[in-house]
Amino acid sequence: MLDIGTEKTSHEEMDGIPHHLIDIRDPKETYSAGDFVKDASRLIEEIRSRGKRPILAGGTHFYFDALLYGLPEETEPNPDLREELEKRSTDSLMEEIRTRDPRRAERIDPLNRRRLVRALEIIETHGQVPERDMLEARYPVEWIILNPERDELRARIRARLESALKNGLIEEVRTVRAYVGDERLNELGLEYRIVGEFLRNERSEESLLHSLSTKVWHYARHQKAWLRKLAT
Repeated sequence: MLDIGTEKTSHEEMDGIPHHLIDIRDPKETYSAGDFVKDASRLIEEIRSRGKRPILAGGTHFYFDALLYGLPEETEPNPDLREELEKRSTDSLMEEIRTRDPRRAERIDPLNRRRLVRALEIIETHGQVPERDMLEARYPVEWIILNPERDELRARIRARLESALKNGLIEEVRTVRAYVGDERLNELGLEYRIVGEFLRNERSEESLLHSLSTKVWHYARHQKAWLRKLAT
């Protein structure tokens, strides 16, 4: 169901090479970093036992961080605080994290509301997001980093989004929205959230490409910065 907005790898693109952790959840279900660590660890061991080298590509670098260095200390959810935080803007949440835990602010995705809210829950309990021992990775890693120049990356982002809109992104989001509702739709990624705003008459169709390009570009810059830290 989440094919165009996620730019899911097609069977043709797989070219006979086994790909894992695709189409493993219903869009109504959440999938946490803890779930990823469990699933990826199992697959890594299976692949290595066959004498093959597992390749982890794309995705959220926070998940790679959790796989290599472990998950942050467990903190119980705070439903009352979460309800209050959900009423605030994304910028407001991010600004509070910058003020209360600058170290965490440097590593968190500033556009991911779910993670911002969770970070503030943890900060409320511990004073800051507890730091982990990151001296030794769980697995030996050979990093291969694709780092196109700024203008090339921006052009690629825009071309991908133009293709997504042409190939039916709006209709895909319309279908997903009808299935999961607006609250869950907003958690599925930038493309789904912004097109969802159009479907709710909160923005014009003409604004979609520019807004998506700008938001995805900012997200890409953040991910590049995080990857540089993770790979050093």
